[in-house]
Order: sequence, then structure tokens, then C-alpha cells
Amino acid sequence: METLTNRGRAARLAATVLGLAVLLAGTLWGTDDDFPFGPFRMYATSNPPDAPAPDTRVEGVDRTGAVVSLGQEATGIRRAEIEGQQSRYAAEPERLAEVADAYAERHPDAPGLVEVRIVIRWFGITDGRPTGRYTDETVVRWQVPR
Repeated sequence: METLTNRGRAARLAATVLGLAVLLAGTLWGTDDDFPFGPFRMYATSNPPDAPAPDTRVEGVDRTGAVVSLGQEATGIRRAEIEGQQSRYAAEPERLAEVADAYAERHPDAPGLVEVRIVIRWFGITDGRPTGRYTDETVVRWQVPR
């Protein structure tokens, strides 16, 4: 086995110090988007035992007035993608046209959509247990232009 040169030791030490510095900076000031050098907070926190639990979904209304689930099976768009971009959809509801287009592409014979919306179902929780009650909140709504 060969011994490491002084230059090799210095390079490894510098790489280690740099990696630790980036990890520390990410931990102190980073966000989930900086993972693995930032904190992954998704599992690091919990809600209070009486806070309602959100369940986000995307739904549409077709020309017949029927409510259509616009989940991954119907559109190919994962719920996490919608949830991760929810603030952008709220700022620009017309971005929901992408969801309507994805649905139309997968279901060419279905009645066209006249509305797409993001709805959060807030499930009631008391003492950390579901109450069986819920309320729906429409957080973004987009009407298909006619």
C-alpha cells in the first residue's frame, strides 16, 4: 500500500472541510430544495394534536356539470407536483390549463372541462385522532376560456 503524499492529504482535507462547510451552511440557512446539503424538514416536524390535517386534490367540472377527479391516473401529474407549485397556481390560476390539457390528452372522448380547481379537504383532528368531520376549501379556481 502506498502512503498518501502531503499534497494528496491536503486535497482530501480541503474537500472534507468544504463538504462540512456546505453541510453546515445548508443546515443553518437551507431549505428542503437544498437537500442533501439542506435540512429535510418534511419529517422533522409534526402538527399540533388538534390541528386539522390537509388533503390536497385537483378536480374539474366537465361540460355536463360532473365533477371529475384530476389525479395522477387521469392526468399523469402527481399530487406532489401540484402541492409543490400551489403558490404559483394561486398566483397564476391560468397555469391550471396544463392540468386540463393533460386530462384532455388522456381522455379525448370525455366531455371537455369548463373548470379546474385545487381543493384542500381539512380533516378534523382532536387529541391526535380523526373526528370523521371535514371541510373543503377551494384554494385555486380556473375557468376554461370559451
